[in-house]
Amino acid sequence: MLDKIDLNILDLMQRDARLSAAEIGERVGLSPSPCARRIRRLEQQGLIKGLQAQLDAEKLGFQMTVFVQVRLSQHQEKPVAAFEAEVQAMADVVSCFTVSGAFDYRLQVVIRDLKQYEQWVRRLQRLPMVDHIDSSFAIRTVKDRGPLPLG
Repeated sequence: MLDKIDLNILDLMQRDARLSAAEIGERVGLSPSPCARRIRRLEQQGLIKGLQAQLDAEKLGFQMTVFVQVRLSQHQEKPVAAFEAEVQAMADVVSCFTVSGAFDYRLQVVIRDLKQYEQWVRRLQRLPMVDHIDSSFAIRTVKDRGPLPLG
């Protein structure tokens, strides 16, 4: 069971993963050692999945974000597993969700330019279980990777 201190620790970490246990402890009213123990426990419970730097895709040359919706022609276990394995292997796909509605999956794809997108989408089209693809190009980011509403 999470208490208010645990939630505060998680909230601080999701906003700035560079904070030390001492800095987090100071903000939540704990000394560094008990704070570090709580952080370890939260990691062991799987509530903290990892810490990673948030990179600036545009500055790294990824000029476009595309949201791609995919409908499969087959929904048996083998074709679904094969599709998901293909998506896992596609470095351009930064997120993939199964969704409700007219499509089965929603992918977020980062690419350098339209030529790269064309190559990527042709690879997707060659998959035998893919029935329909619909793409929307992001114009501008309004909010991205916001913190979970823990409060």
